[in-house]
Amino acid sequence: MRIGNLRGRAHLLRDRAAIDIAKASGGRFGPEPADLFARWPEFAAWAATARTDVAEPYRPEDLGAPVPRPRQVFAVGLNYAEHAAETGLRAGGVPSVFTKFADSLTGPHGRIVLSGPSVDWEVELVVVMAREARNVAEADAWNYVAGLTVGQDFSDRDVQMSGAPPQFSLGKSFPGFGPLGPAVVTLDELTTPLRLRCWVNDELVQDGHTGQMILPVGALIERISAVCTLHPGDLIFTGTPAGVGIGRTPPRYLTPGDVVRTRIDGIGEMRHVFVEEA
Repeated sequence: MRIGNLRGRAHLLRDRAAIDIAKASGGRFGPEPADLFARWPEFAAWAATARTDVAEPYRPEDLGAPVPRPRQVFAVGLNYAEHAAETGLRAGGVPSVFTKFADSLTGPHGRIVLSGPSVDWEVELVVVMAREARNVAEADAWNYVAGLTVGQDFSDRDVQMSGAPPQFSLGKSFPGFGPLGPAVVTLDELTTPLRLRCWVNDELVQDGHTGQMILPVGALIERISAVCTLHPGDLIFTGTPAGVGIGRTPPRYLTPGDVVRTRIDGIGEMRHVFVEEA
């Protein structure tokens, strides 16, 4: 199952066609994408038998963030060993957890304003929660997940590194710095490990897979839920593989006109153009 946000309304996506969930369910489920996760078991059962004859064509450019207003957004740093090495930081067995503020979220296509001269890219797998989770064991964690989506953790490195300790959350939360999409995809449609790639102007800059994670998704959910209660629709950005701009010699950052494509095989692709602030 693939859930998308088409012009602000929740849709099931089938190939190049979309089913308006509120209309197809006769109002049983509302149009707000976030509301589906609070009723996930009931919704998943309905979606498995949803009518397909009401599907209509859509443009991918009209998709918004599939989870536009999550209650909480968690992010994990240094969860791939080669990425930790390229940044000169040490990764350990305890995840480095911070937040991306929800105003940074945007859809899978569009223009993003550069915040300064040091904006970097980070392709990430994003987990979408389906159930309230508190003190969940790693072995049970996937039972609390609705699906997965593609994310970018765009980062203003000057802002991120401006303090002691670094300002991870602020540097990664400018408007548009948290793209999501094109859809939330349920686990039954995916085969792991998942390949993550990022291109800048058609140059492949990141190419990794989820098998390289230091702490897999289940371990992240166990750790976070031991401290915070996770709610339906909450997001977890799970870390990025090697290939970011700050890890290059000299460092490389995005400039006006740059086009960033972000892809996770089996889930989909996003495309964003960077522009100067007016």
